[in-house]
Amino acid sequence: MVRERIRAAAEAAGRDPNSITLIAVSKTHPAEVVDAVVAAGARDLGENRVQEAHAKKNGVRDARWHLIGPLQRNKARTALEVFDVIHTVDRSEIADRLQFLLVEHWPERVVEVLLEVNIGDEPQKAGISPGQARGLLDAVCAHDRLTVRGLMAIPPFAADPEMSRPFFRSLRELRDRLQDETGHHLPKLSMGMSHDFEIAVAEGATMVRVGTAIFGSRIPT
Repeated sequence: MVRERIRAAAEAAGRDPNSITLIAVSKTHPAEVVDAVVAAGARDLGENRVQEAHAKKNGVRDARWHLIGPLQRNKARTALEVFDVIHTVDRSEIADRLQFLLVEHWPERVVEVLLEVNIGDEPQKAGISPGQARGLLDAVCAHDRLTVRGLMAIPPFAADPEMSRPFFRSLRELRDRLQDETGHHLPKLSMGMSHDFEIAVAEGATMVRVGTAIFGSRIPT
């Protein structure tokens, strides 16, 4: 069971298991399957695609929805209609658009976001470089309808989960430096997936994004 594995990894690292949020990543799985997982105890759901989440959300009982895939500017309004937390802010233009839409359509709302870091410097992946993180943090924090809660990353894939450890550690160290330099409280680290979430927990993850280990293999699309 995934929660038991999280608990064991946290305790081995001297951490409180309750400090770690399990995000069940439901991409490609239909609403009835997702709803059954929520009924079984999942409270946080992750989706990669804005439109897919929008199509299935009404068929799923109450949960907290996390956008963990890239956000395009033209999908920003739909994303705000669906998601409670956005993990993938990676440029100031997206932050500007979210701020504008919140002021225009949800004047009392403040949305939690994380900054996505391309921690492995992979050209095919979204995310800012570690060196750009301070500038983006300052830019996003200038918006009063967005609250930056931390950082998110997807390390380079390797069959051996231990190969992810230095990347998780680098993200944690980057977060610590940003807190020290700016005074912003950044309590969240979104890192770790089905094959390496225990390593992520050992290195400080507060959110792990687990799909296959919960839902099984993705349904081909």
